[in-house]
Amino acid sequence: MFARLLRLTAVGTAIGLALGFAIGWGVWPVQYTNTAPDVLRQDYRDDYVLMTATAYQVDGDLARARERLALLDPVHPAGPAIELAGRLVESGGDPADIARLARLAWALGSLPAALTPYLEVSP
Repeated sequence: MFARLLRLTAVGTAIGLALGFAIGWGVWPVQYTNTAPDVLRQDYRDDYVLMTATAYQVDGDLARARERLALLDPVHPAGPAIELAGRLVESGGDPADIARLARLAWALGSLPAALTPYLEVSP
């Protein structure tokens, strides 16, 4: 009796999983809309820029950092990093975050004089 119940449960679970995957991938797959960083709320944009600067600090991949920031500003990719760093300086933000952003802006060839002192700050 118990073995039969266990088999029915296993078969039911397998059928449920198979139907779930079939419906989720075939019949009604997920459709992403408005997922580009340029449509994010400002606080999420700030997080995205800071994560891009942190990723650049870790892996040193400037081309990838430029691609990521170009999603926010295709004409001037360093712009979002400079703008966020400026706001953090004004609000007394974390010097390590400002230094990350300054290093990324410098690597992208666009560092305002106000951020130059932060190039010396250790992460």
